Amino acid sequence: MVSKFPAKATAAFCLITAGCFTSQANLLPFSDSPVSQGILRSSRAICTVAITVADYKYSLYGLPNDCDEYRRLLSEVHLRSAKRLLKLCEINKGFYVKAGQFVSSLRQIPKEYSLTLSSLQDQVVPYDFKVIKEVLVSNLGQDPSELFTWFNEQPIAAASIAQVHHAMLKDHQEVAIKVQYPGIEKKMKLDTRIMYSLSEFVAWFFPEFRFRWLVSEFTEAISLELDFVQEARNFETMSNNFRNNKVVRIPRIFWDLTTNQVLTMQFCHGHKVDDVVFLKGMKINPEKVAKKLLEVFAEMIFVHGFLHGDPHPGNILVSIEGQGGFSLVLLDHGICKKLDEVFRLEYCQLWKALILLDSRKIQHLAERFGVGKYYRYLPIIFSGRTIDSKSGIGKGMLVEEQKKLKQHLKALKMEDISSFMESLPSNFLIILRTDELLRSTVSKLGASKWVRLLTYGKYASLGLSPKSNPCSGLTSFALYTRLIGNIEYILLRLTIGVMNLVLWMEKLKRCLNKFYGKMSAAGKEAISR
Repeated sequence: MVSKFPAKATAAFCLITAGCFTSQANLLPFSDSPVSQGILRSSRAICTVAITVADYKYSLYGLPNDCDEYRRLLSEVHLRSAKRLLKLCEINKGFYVKAGQFVSSLRQIPKEYSLTLSSLQDQVVPYDFKVIKEVLVSNLGQDPSELFTWFNEQPIAAASIAQVHHAMLKDHQEVAIKVQYPGIEKKMKLDTRIMYSLSEFVAWFFPEFRFRWLVSEFTEAISLELDFVQEARNFETMSNNFRNNKVVRIPRIFWDLTTNQVLTMQFCHGHKVDDVVFLKGMKINPEKVAKKLLEVFAEMIFVHGFLHGDPHPGNILVSIEGQGGFSLVLLDHGICKKLDEVFRLEYCQLWKALILLDSRKIQHLAERFGVGKYYRYLPIIFSGRTIDSKSGIGKGMLVEEQKKLKQHLKALKMEDISSFMESLPSNFLIILRTDELLRSTVSKLGASKWVRLLTYGKYASLGLSPKSNPCSGLTSFALYTRLIGNIEYILLRLTIGVMNLVLWMEKLKRCLNKFYGKMSAAGKEAISR
């Protein structure tokens, strides 16, 4: 009977049937062996995806995707599906939690998913110290008691692939020791294979819902995090890049106590960068911290071309040590990306075009990035303006612009979003994710949109500076290129200078109005007496 159905209907029937079988498998007793646990985790994932596919398929059946009813039901299905995925991540733990955290930090997915999965950020349960001790002994060759004066068996931080312990060396240096969970690489290979297969299933049933790019990015990111020796090298590269920056602190690596599974670094005291209560208690201006944070990451992207790709608040500490009253401590350099030099320069050019709202340049660069069809949306993604905006940078869109934008977004289909994300180069994807994490932190610190936009514009101009990009030789072409580069650089710097002046004048106006209000109130009170 099934063989008479159309191909996709047959596949749907088989997948849903498999989901039913695997849901029953969850009720059967399984041993703690890696094979049994792998089968159990995979069966849960298949079951969840099977139910989700059926939910989307039949909840939206027969509805045109440009009507309000379709959009309302789609939002409801998104929310139900996100809750199922949340439950799957919580039960399967490990890389599923990591995957959920990764997805929640992306702006390019439906908000129902990002908001629901964001609760996974604080749901990692640490391993028992007996397991951690075995990893330490097998990697360092000695018992912790022989290497350290003291070793805190309770972790100070726990993540999906490792946990961190506080200890002191025999020479009384405080260290933080990051220990990878045993067998995690095998679990990663199995889990990511299952995730990739499931993304293929979803893409087959719903050609417009393609998430292969997401699985590929996640797999690449998690593979980078598993190599602690490479992470240690990333620490040193970052330290060298910021050697003259007095605000940035990078923990020193202890190479004699570092392996592929154990990373030993200098212990740095501090609080999470978004801990506003702590900052205010220490008389540190949160907005100043936000500005410095943006400057540090803008320098990475636009000038160094070497990016820390996981700047969530737990990986950035504010220390009360340092010039200016505080310093930023950058931790966890597992996900670092060396940007291609051509890409770095073109990304600087993109921000220059966004600041100046040069639509022709934006379109040209979008074609270079492989998303020429969607060039009109780049200003919206990065600066919050439409490509033909009449409002100043950092200011809200005009009512007419908002109406036009809503019409454009209504015309967008899931196929367009999938196509856009698939077309983006890998460098672009990691920048988008990093930028979203930074926006969230900066927002918590109370900084305005102006700060981010002007900081990025400033460092994009520095990245294009002739000093940063000397043109070799004295040929007429080289001299011409250098001249054009100088003119463009000066124009961009002048534009940013004017914008900063406008921002300063607006702040001055607010201060004067506030002062005038206080003086008027005091005068009225004096008269009434």
